[in-house]
Amino acid sequence: MKATVLVRPKQGILDPQGEAVESALGHLGFAVRDARVGRVVDLEVEASDPAAARAEVERMCEQLLANPLVESYEISLDG
Repeated sequence: MKATVLVRPKQGILDPQGEAVESALGHLGFAVRDARVGRVVDLEVEASDPAAARAEVERMCEQLLANPLVESYEISLDG
């Protein structure tokens, strides 16, 4: 089963990359606010059902993929 994890800084946490992107887009003439830069992790998970896959990916996020103090994450499953 394919899993995609989107990890990004929590609201209120300093995001220098997001600030740099927002500033650069402003200089290019784009009106944007609150740019946040995160990362995407694509995984192939061997699980018997979606609930088991989600639980396994949740554990991965809590133990390695995201820092729960400063990052939030979203999981989507396909298949």
